[in-house]
Amino acid sequence: MPRTARIALNRPLRRLFDYQIPAGMEPIPGQRVRVPFGHQTLTGLVVETDAPPPEGISLRPIGQLLEPWPVLPEETFRLLSWASRYYQHPLGECLFTALPPALRRGRPAEEKKESWWQAATSPQDLPANAHRQRALLQWLQQQNGPASTQAIINAGFTRAQIRALADKQRILPVTGPENGNAPEPETVPRLTQAQEQAACQLATPDTGFQVSLLYGVTGSGKTEIYIHYLKTHLPRNRQALVLVPEINLTPQTVARFRRYFGDRIGVWHSALNDAQRLQVWLRVRRGEPVILIGTRSAALLPFTGLGAIVVDEEHDTSYKQGEGFRYSARDLAVYRANLNQCPVILGSATPSLESFHNARRGRYHLIRLEERAGASRPPQLQLLDIRSRPLEGGLSRPALQAIGQTLARGEQVLVFVNRRGYAPVMMCFDCGHMEECPRCDTRLTYHRQGRALRCHHCDFQKAASSECPACHSDNFKPVGQGTERTEETLTRHFPDVPVVRVDRDSTQRKGRIQSILDTVNSGAPCILVGTQMLAKGHDFPKVTLVTVVNADGGLFSVDFRAPEQMLQTLLQVSGRAGRGDRPGKVLIQTCHSDHPLLTALCRGRYLELAEQLLAERENSGLPPFRAMAILWAEADRMEHSLKLLDSVAPLAQGPDLHLWGPLPALIPRRADRYRAQLVFSAGSRQQLNRVLAGICQYLDQTRPPPGSRWMLDVDPQETG
Repeated sequence: MPRTARIALNRPLRRLFDYQIPAGMEPIPGQRVRVPFGHQTLTGLVVETDAPPPEGISLRPIGQLLEPWPVLPEETFRLLSWASRYYQHPLGECLFTALPPALRRGRPAEEKKESWWQAATSPQDLPANAHRQRALLQWLQQQNGPASTQAIINAGFTRAQIRALADKQRILPVTGPENGNAPEPETVPRLTQAQEQAACQLATPDTGFQVSLLYGVTGSGKTEIYIHYLKTHLPRNRQALVLVPEINLTPQTVARFRRYFGDRIGVWHSALNDAQRLQVWLRVRRGEPVILIGTRSAALLPFTGLGAIVVDEEHDTSYKQGEGFRYSARDLAVYRANLNQCPVILGSATPSLESFHNARRGRYHLIRLEERAGASRPPQLQLLDIRSRPLEGGLSRPALQAIGQTLARGEQVLVFVNRRGYAPVMMCFDCGHMEECPRCDTRLTYHRQGRALRCHHCDFQKAASSECPACHSDNFKPVGQGTERTEETLTRHFPDVPVVRVDRDSTQRKGRIQSILDTVNSGAPCILVGTQMLAKGHDFPKVTLVTVVNADGGLFSVDFRAPEQMLQTLLQVSGRAGRGDRPGKVLIQTCHSDHPLLTALCRGRYLELAEQLLAERENSGLPPFRAMAILWAEADRMEHSLKLLDSVAPLAQGPDLHLWGPLPALIPRRADRYRAQLVFSAGSRQQLNRVLAGICQYLDQTRPPPGSRWMLDVDPQETG
């Protein structure tokens, strides 16, 4: 009887595909194979061998094995299989997410050898008009030893210039140094007494699986504890994973870790090119004792000797994938630590309510670190009521005065504006017309840089006009505040001080964020204006004043998570103040200075507020006390989206299962697609998963209305 293998393909299909195993071939689970699929040849992953063949069907044979070893080891395979069931996502897409792009496309699982070069002649031997080639030769002569092609490109030169000099034999290829030859530094960070007490409570790798929730106020030195822990307890032949929420945090985190671990550090994030990702992936898969610092997708890589996991800023919503395979990297890290029987540290100054709830129930070990490291002290928080006050660029007169006084003392200021662009609305003050996106049910944001109106949901943009398109009045003005308007106001008030804007628009260019950090770290007086990118993990010792332009956005949102996220953002951005030897102050502008959450924020501690929010969630029957999922539908007409959701609602049956909807999404139309949602809430997660599995199976077997599609989000971070 012919032998059969079940293969997973990188397709949005909730099934595996049976293929015949040719004679002499011995595939094993986790191995990459080439298989015919229709008129194509695809890369697949072996899931099961010696499966019973389907009756009455002639199977096509596997084409070839791409490696003699499995690219996904057993532990990674178990992790992703569990994630596929938990998040109700096709197994094939889950498995392929753990591969770098080159391997998904069927490229060989081997590193491309890096070329190294050294200068063979003097720059003066080149023609005078060959400016860049002369500069490259001069740069090479200034290096201590040979330089790699990548290092040359990073220095601002091109591959064409390298080839031109190599063809003229003005530079010569040489053998470069072997990776990992540099010895690991022996130094260990010195901890304060409070840090020592916290570090002593962390479970060591030899104790097996345990989750530690490290609640450390901003500036308490959690990163030093992570480094000290790994340096002291992680065996030199084991691997570690350190997750960070944002790519912009990676360079400074890597620099701090490299100081203590040298070449043992690896990096994984979306800005790496395919060759770099493959190189890092192979280091991890080979079992090298790498300490990998990475963003969300690093939680899926094929570790084979994992000894510890650290999740920094564990509360951050960017750990949740927003489309496709909607996994939570934090939750996968905890499950992975359980599979590996190794400890995991969740660190935050503002822990998520889910993690804090687990600590209260005794599932996580709560460790408190409630004093800042060194001489710094927590900043003073002050509510600034802006009702009836005139505003310039969103800033009140007392805020501008405080900024001026801070700069006069030679200190730095951070201004937090949680909206990019110049203004969120362009409005005619004669007829009331407001510019709206033609593809979404939302208004266009005015960006003064480039004089463009842009939609932040579908990326539609058009040129801005100074004349109302409805009544042709010239009384057509931007309304509201964004980072660009605040930047303009501050530049006008403080012309002698650099005003640096930090948002997604200003940091797109490669190296821009590092340039900004260099400006701030110089210590000279400056003003930082930015969005949430500035609120996460940055250490600015000279910043002594933080001004929050408007803190009211999360007070009255329809999203039940909004108050939690508002408090986390305010405390995180407040934590940028006073991290050096000078006291810090935080001015929070609000129209609701008597709101209980804001007043409690200024006089209390975060965990006390978390207790209050948890009590409200429990009374309302919301997560983490109940399991939740959202089924989204979108189509070219709203009735089609609602019809699709109506068809599955009768399938959601259970004694403690509640449904909300179907109803249109908060922004019903986005990119000319109409979106609706059906919310599931259950007292038992097992019951919810059974219901969702049945619904997914039904939808897979049922033809949806024309042009419709659906997505499922388990444990959603956004409910609008």
